[in-house]
Parts: sequence; C-alpha cells; structure tokens
Amino acid sequence: MRGLAPDRTTRDLKGAYDFLSSQLNVKKDRIGSIGWCMGGGVSLDAAINIPTLAAAVINYGHLVTDPAEIKQIQAPILGSFGGQDRGITPDDVKKFQQAMEQAGKKIDVKIYPDAGHGFENSTNKQAYRAEDTADAWQRTTTFLAATLKK
Repeated sequence: MRGLAPDRTTRDLKGAYDFLSSQLNVKKDRIGSIGWCMGGGVSLDAAINIPTLAAAVINYGHLVTDPAEIKQIQAPILGSFGGQDRGITPDDVKKFQQAMEQAGKKIDVKIYPDAGHGFENSTNKQAYRAEDTADAWQRTTTFLAATLKK
C-alpha cells in the first residue's frame, strides 16, 4: 500500500492521482482516498473530481448535497461521523446520505452517537473516543479491502 498527501486544490488532487496512476507498482483501478476533518473533505473532493477513483473514506469532513456534485461521484463512499459534532451535524450527514442514495450511489455511513468532531484524534484528549475509533478503523480497513482488492 502506498500513500500520498496532496494539497487541497482540485489540481493538486488530480495531480496526485495522476502521479500515483503513473507508477508501475500502483494498480490504476485500485486508488482510493481517505481523510480526517479537513482531509475528510479533501477525500470527498477527490471523489467528486476524479471519476476513476476506486473508493473514498470521509471521517467527519465537509459534505455536499448539490445533485450536480453528487452525480460526479463514482467511487463508493464510507463515512464516519460524530453524533455530537456541531460543525458537521447528524442532519448534514443524513442529507448527504439521502442525496447519494437518491442518485443511486454507493454509500455507507455511521454516526457515533456520543462522539464529537475529531473523535479519532488520540492527541485530542477531550474529543478522543477509543472504542468508536477502533470501530471506525475496522470499518475503514474492511471497506478498503473490499473495494480496492478486486
């Protein structure tokens, strides 16, 4: 498994994807994205702007409901969110999930009822939730194994 951390701009996301897909040791049809917080939003941005992306994981990152943006998403999406998050609320998550499902897109989201924003960040002692983090990581590895190992 290889990793690359691009900047947030669409050009940089596409450039990172193009770089990875040009590598001889990378299978072009098995490139995915993952991110937390701002990076979760970047992962979604990659899914919107790179139609050949194979999978995207969003951990409490920004969401969209615009049908034009949703239509562009071809990758299956996995999302983990906090039920106590005041920035990306459970209502926001449900609207995103509904928009994705209405467009016939593959999506699997889980809202952890007692978790807030950043619940997977072990350096944030107030927000960190070890059990929820372990579950979210298990869901992530299972999802990526299933979507990227064809």
